[in-house]
Amino acid sequence: MNRRAFLATSAGTLTAAALAGCVPRPGRSADLQSDPDAAQFHGLRRYVRTDFGDIACVERGSGEAALFLHGFPLNGFQWRGALARLSPYRRCIAPDFLGMGYTRVADGQGCAPDDQVSMLVALLDALGVARVDVVANDSGGAVAQLLLARHGDRVRTLLLTNCDAENDCPPPALLPVIELARQGRFVDEWLGVWRANKPLARSAEGIGGMCYADPAHPTDEAIDTYFAPLLDSQRSRQMAHAYAVALERNVLEGIGPALKRAAAPTRIVWGAADTIFAAGSPRFLDDAFGNSRGVRLLADSKLFWPEERPDVLAEEALGLWGERTGRAHG
Repeated sequence: MNRRAFLATSAGTLTAAALAGCVPRPGRSADLQSDPDAAQFHGLRRYVRTDFGDIACVERGSGEAALFLHGFPLNGFQWRGALARLSPYRRCIAPDFLGMGYTRVADGQGCAPDDQVSMLVALLDALGVARVDVVANDSGGAVAQLLLARHGDRVRTLLLTNCDAENDCPPPALLPVIELARQGRFVDEWLGVWRANKPLARSAEGIGGMCYADPAHPTDEAIDTYFAPLLDSQRSRQMAHAYAVALERNVLEGIGPALKRAAAPTRIVWGAADTIFAAGSPRFLDDAFGNSRGVRLLADSKLFWPEERPDVLAEEALGLWGERTGRAHG
């Protein structure tokens, strides 16, 4: 079986790779009970001044940096469990995109994927970070691919979860959201309703049923943390709508040759029960990257599985970070 086959790599193999290259720093150990709640996460947030605005950012750990790129309409809180598990190994950086979360966008600044890439480069420069291991989900995965294609020297490794691919960007399931955003209705009519009725948000008709496998997700505090800043003002609504409308164009069109040339080892971990992105996207992405480390499928997991299964995300990240040379073979 060649390296393009779908891989179901054992935890033991991943752990061995992790221990080979990702030893915790002296005096630190993984504390799996330290997932921050919303209040703690808010307390960790800082704002990094850039020409694009004041970028909301949470950091944990030190040393080589890892950059976590969230999905839509979420923010850096999506990665709270991953940061708790991976901060003994990396300086984990979880920013909020322009138009999402708590980032204060500069007047006149756009929030299309191209803008997000430029903002991330400015953010890394402001933080004094030369290279990062990138972990991305959903629309953050499209931004991650653009970052790799345009600034490959800044990307050490790439771990992609369910996200856009060149042949599925945007996915058809997103088009109704884009149309509501164009009409200025999405934030109030979807997010506002879900925030006011959290059981509805977790139901089959809400973001829970659409994007999460566990009926307990998203939690009450996650709903508030994700949606409150977008509902905060007319400007925040406008920015969120602009973010969504900007996803209508296939921003990945023509990216194939650059991904094929990219040197960064890239791993794809995919929730196989996702109904937003195409079922064939993980295979397409595996073929697209010249340095793919293969695909792992997670049965019964949906789009936002990294929030529900941070142990799996950490396992995969450590396996990828511990491997610096060679190719994965099935």
